[in-house]
Amino acid sequence: MQRIPSKAEILQWITDNPALSAKRDIAKAFGIKGAARIDLKRILKELEEEGKLTKRRSSYREADKLPPVAVLQIIEQDEFGELWARPLEWHSKAKEPRILMVLKDGDPALGVGERILGKMVESKTEEHDYTARLIRRIGTNPERIVGIYRADSEGGRLLPVDKGSDKQWVIVRGGEGGARDGELVEAEQAGPKGRLGLPKARIVNRLGDPTAPRAVSLIAIHQHGIPDHFPDEVVEEADAAKPAGLKGREDLRTLPLLTIDPADARDRDDAVYVEIDDDPKNEGGFYIWVAIADVAHYVRTGSALDREARKRGNSTYFPDRVVPMLPDRLSGDLCSLHEGVPRACMAVRMRIDKNGNKLSHRFTRGLMQSVASLAYEDVQAALDGNPSDKVAPLLEDVIRPLYAAFQALLRARDARQPLELDLPERRIVLDEDGNVASINFKDRLDAHRLIEEFMVLANVAAAEELIAKRTPLLFRVHEEPNPDKIDTLREVAQSSGFNLAKGQLLQTRHLNQLLSQAEGSPHDELINLSTLRSMTQAYYSPENFGHFGLALKNYAHFTSPIRRYSDLIVHRALITANNFGDGGLTDADIDRLDETAQQISDTERRSMMAERDTTDRYLAAFLSERIGAELSGRISGIAKFGVFVKLDETGADGLVPMRNLGAEYFNHDAEAQCLVGSSSGRVIGLGQRVIAKLVEAAPVTGGLILEIVEIDGAVLPQSGRFKRGLKGKPKGKAPRKKVGAAKAKAAKIERKVKRTRRS
Repeated sequence: MQRIPSKAEILQWITDNPALSAKRDIAKAFGIKGAARIDLKRILKELEEEGKLTKRRSSYREADKLPPVAVLQIIEQDEFGELWARPLEWHSKAKEPRILMVLKDGDPALGVGERILGKMVESKTEEHDYTARLIRRIGTNPERIVGIYRADSEGGRLLPVDKGSDKQWVIVRGGEGGARDGELVEAEQAGPKGRLGLPKARIVNRLGDPTAPRAVSLIAIHQHGIPDHFPDEVVEEADAAKPAGLKGREDLRTLPLLTIDPADARDRDDAVYVEIDDDPKNEGGFYIWVAIADVAHYVRTGSALDREARKRGNSTYFPDRVVPMLPDRLSGDLCSLHEGVPRACMAVRMRIDKNGNKLSHRFTRGLMQSVASLAYEDVQAALDGNPSDKVAPLLEDVIRPLYAAFQALLRARDARQPLELDLPERRIVLDEDGNVASINFKDRLDAHRLIEEFMVLANVAAAEELIAKRTPLLFRVHEEPNPDKIDTLREVAQSSGFNLAKGQLLQTRHLNQLLSQAEGSPHDELINLSTLRSMTQAYYSPENFGHFGLALKNYAHFTSPIRRYSDLIVHRALITANNFGDGGLTDADIDRLDETAQQISDTERRSMMAERDTTDRYLAAFLSERIGAELSGRISGIAKFGVFVKLDETGADGLVPMRNLGAEYFNHDAEAQCLVGSSSGRVIGLGQRVIAKLVEAAPVTGGLILEIVEIDGAVLPQSGRFKRGLKGKPKGKAPRKKVGAAKAKAAKIERKVKRTRRS
């Protein structure tokens, strides 16, 4: 049996070897291998909880100390020319240290905002806590910008497509890259950013006509740095893959497993089947089978396929294309559970009782053959009594048992009370040329919910299996909401006439009670949106902190390894835990679980932002022919610079700048989330119904500018001397006011609003 070092020995090692403080370094120093690493991880976790160590990605250090080498960001240059920096990672509750940069002759000039790797020296003085010497700049890739190129005699200008940026870039002479005026291009920073003047860039990629219909997703791909081209070695590995045979697998080809997916699905990575449990001790119970494509058979740790999949983290979906995590040979063929074709799979058989409680489960590595590839609409039509010719033969023996087991799972769901948000999802329909044909809201069918419930149960089974067998994995974590955000939600609820209980441990059932109060009321969508905004963002972690939204203690992603790297890690862990053969979790996988969790959490957020930006651009393109139209909507956000309105017809979000809110000055009350008119006392708040005129729609950036015409049925007064042009910009001068009197009146109204809110 391997000897595990004491806490004192570990602390002494980290003190003596600060540059070798990663878990793998500690394990190597004390000769810890295999399963003993779990005990080491436990001890390190305990030292963290005791406040004796802090964790920095996969390494450890003494609490409240920076490591000998740290990643820094330059934050300012003072009047004496000194550069000051801050650490990019500081997890202590103590005050963030102040760092003075000490540059040597020959070091490159550094600008504010740059990231560097610095050698740290502790120097407790009144002015700073550390000095840092430059080791190197972080990232050899200069900043990339996607924008519209405008040519001039000196080279040109670049107008970024990011709607959050109004900064132009200078295209240096000779850096045009052959681009033509008006083209969509990708450029990179050329030289350091200075304090004065516009930053310089050179064009590195011509992307074509920015008004072309299919340029929308291309903009998002390049803007967010999503890899959309597979290296040759990755494609070669995928093309060389062969279908898996039966050797070492359980033969599941006799089970009538089937896939249920969107009608336009390109890949099918999960199949389901339900058996009635004939055990009289479990009357009304079922066996639920969930089979998932065995991606781990084809994508091995350290291979070119694995490196690229980890880099991408997940597939990214746009209305006109998919940027897959894996090449099509795998995602669309060998790892897609096509109808009538033998496919390698990882499967779980779960036994539930009549109330949907899971009694047991068993994982297996198998070979399956789908009996049918169905669309959600096909299954729903069959459940509603209108089966198609394809579904009819499967209705009694396959479809109805699926639905019966689903009803049992709903009873368990009702008892568990996961968060029940009701936010309709938009569906952008494109025509053959890639133009927006319509904006619809997706139907929410029982067939969708059936598959979701089966997948949730399988994910729970995977997490419980690996916990029981003490095998490292990546959990899907959704932590409890921040109390401050819940207080804000409570304010919104109270202002809408609803109640969110206070002074008790928050549970999802409390939020569901609020949502139930608002259901069917004019504030329904507002309360749903506000509840969503109060939630923390889910992420991946090797530590289990539970899933608040689903009201589950143990949850891991197992069901989509074609499109999520997290699921591939879980599959490898299941292979190792159950001795299923090759393709399991390696020491390299385990050593970098923390890094992988951070990497794929970041790529997931990147994809979400790219998908959201693409939707905004398509919506702006769809509405661009309706400038001047009056559209109904609801106020969904309040900011210092204006209000946001969610339009009813399309679900698009538009900005009403302060200049478009009539003639008077509005005071921003951040706590009450409202604007208060300094002259009229008019209160503009969340959830109010509005009629808004569409002033501007910019398809390239996705921005919509609106002007409010009516609020809650009342016309918003407009100043005759302050009329607006087509672009929403003021014409003439704003009416002069007595500033002091206006501010005093606004303050009085603000106090009145606060008193009303507290009563």
